[in-house]
Amino acid sequence: MSDLVTGDAVVLGLRPARLPSRALAFLLDAAVYVTGYLTVSFGLTLATASLDFAAQAAVAVATVLLVLVGVPIAVETLTHGRSLGKLACGLRVVRDDGGPIRFRHALVRGAMGVVELLLTFGSVACIASLVSERGRRLGDVFGGTLVIRERVPGARVMPVPPPPPWLAGRFGGLDLSAVPEGLWLAIRQYLTRMGQLDPQVGAAMAVRLADDLVARTGTPPPPGVPAAAYLMAVVHERQSRDAARAFGGGAAQAAPVAPAPQVAQYVAPHATAHVAPYAAPQAAAPVAVPPVQVAPVRPPGGGGFAPPA
Repeated sequence: MSDLVTGDAVVLGLRPARLPSRALAFLLDAAVYVTGYLTVSFGLTLATASLDFAAQAAVAVATVLLVLVGVPIAVETLTHGRSLGKLACGLRVVRDDGGPIRFRHALVRGAMGVVELLLTFGSVACIASLVSERGRRLGDVFGGTLVIRERVPGARVMPVPPPPPWLAGRFGGLDLSAVPEGLWLAIRQYLTRMGQLDPQVGAAMAVRLADDLVARTGTPPPPGVPAAAYLMAVVHERQSRDAARAFGGGAAQAAPVAPAPQVAQYVAPHATAHVAPYAAPQAAAPVAVPPVQVAPVRPPGGGGFAPPA
């Protein structure tokens, strides 16, 4: 997995293609291009039989450059990095930031491919791909591109268990910007598999992960909160923030209705406002007060608060 970072500071988990799959894709592309080159060369040889030797040599050189260099560049540009061989092997050429390639990227790759693929029969490309950490050849290095695997075996993703209801919304002001992706992944793996662990081992692991999370956020959990429940609540808070950023204001507007602590904030003021103003004026002025008493009573029923199911 390669941690590519886009211009918006988004980490992309991409799988770079290695030498065997890239070599197979290149052989498939080479077979198609060589077949096309031989077909075009045979037709041009018949068409230029009446020309002199210099003209035939010029046509042959132009055919090589057009079919073996120009056509691959055009194919990668039009298909955004998915030639026939790469399509068959599930590969694709992308930029360093994960975006689709353009003509200049395909041009640099094609120009360098003449040297490292055609003139040296692929030996330079193989050495560069083996030395590179992400399997890049020289054309990828100079062009700012990367060949990735598009078809990745699907893995079953286990959902993270929800936090206890009394912890919902308790960590809304927690700063999660300093928590690295590796720690989030470790916490998620623990939460999805904690039922399969030994109780003592799972508890020790939860305490260790919770200590790392507290060290990154700088805010300790409330007293008496178990480590596993604290991890669930913080992961749930991060997922809520990601959903709010992804879906705009819809998730942010629906979030304040759900937390349980807000039920007490709504119910307690209504109870006091309903008893005190309503009972006292009835004894003092039973005729003039009813219009005034209706206003405090209406907000609990018409304020839009929906009690939890």
